[in-house]
Amino acid sequence: MTHEIAVIPGDGIGQEVTPAAVDVLGELNIDFEFVHAEAGDETKAETGTALPEETAEIAADADATLFGAAGETAADVILPLRSIVGSFANVRPARAYPGLDALQPETDLVFIRENTEGVYSGIEDEITEGVRTLTRVITEDASEKIAEYGFQYAKRNGYDDVTIAHKANVMRETDGLFLDTAERVAEERGAEYDTALMDALAMHLAMTPEEYGVVICPNLAGDMLSDLAAGLVGGLGLLPSANIGEENALFEPVHGSAPDIAGEGVANPSAMILSAAMMLDHLEYPEEAETVRAAVESVLDSGPRTPDLGGSASTEEMTEAVVDEL
Repeated sequence: MTHEIAVIPGDGIGQEVTPAAVDVLGELNIDFEFVHAEAGDETKAETGTALPEETAEIAADADATLFGAAGETAADVILPLRSIVGSFANVRPARAYPGLDALQPETDLVFIRENTEGVYSGIEDEITEGVRTLTRVITEDASEKIAEYGFQYAKRNGYDDVTIAHKANVMRETDGLFLDTAERVAEERGAEYDTALMDALAMHLAMTPEEYGVVICPNLAGDMLSDLAAGLVGGLGLLPSANIGEENALFEPVHGSAPDIAGEGVANPSAMILSAAMMLDHLEYPEEAETVRAAVESVLDSGPRTPDLGGSASTEEMTEAVVDEL
């Protein structure tokens, strides 16, 4: 069976780490057809639009999409792409790897982030000069959907601890609905869970991350808490993510375009390669996914490593090491 994969490198280091992931996938005994497309800052400068219709159609028609990074046009690229693949859940694992100087080496977290609404709904207005507003949208349907997915993910992947993050003590209507809905889903499933105010949770994650497993979050909270967790394990260069839809999905590293190192050939490809491993799980190749993860883990443990991890290897050298492990 041939799987059509849309490959959209985007901006900055996306141009360097996305080919690394494609090289790794090419070593597997799976029939992939990679369809390359463009999006991002340079594309907008050349064509007048950050996300050309052709790129959108390629992502919509593919079995899955690999996306690198977006620069200044991120809101015009990644948010529409997530919508195009019908993504309702953003899955962000954060775990510490052997051999790395992690701030919290016991960290093994997965953030299940609602991916369609909240403050990222795009409803902003200028009421008058100097006064602007942002509308936060929370619906029962989306809250139920992300809660169902989060509890299913925890059960499927062997996580006993599930935490519902919220700020319902202040945002009583919006986060109140999110919390009430998620708790109802848990009770209907007979699942154990805890709840936590998202600001207090940020502190507890920094101090005792080993007490947490799966964290179900509204959109903005999931974005911020997963970045905090990146600091616990060694940086954004280690965090992959999946944007899951009913029939399609998009996979991207959590890091951005990193313009300060773009073009230098020293970007850490780990997050992009691990995102590709998540894609393999989605396409129902669990053994191959685990093989890729094991290869990355071995290289992270013994080297070579890129400068962000204290080494001096290039993106290409680290990628070649992962390929050699395969």
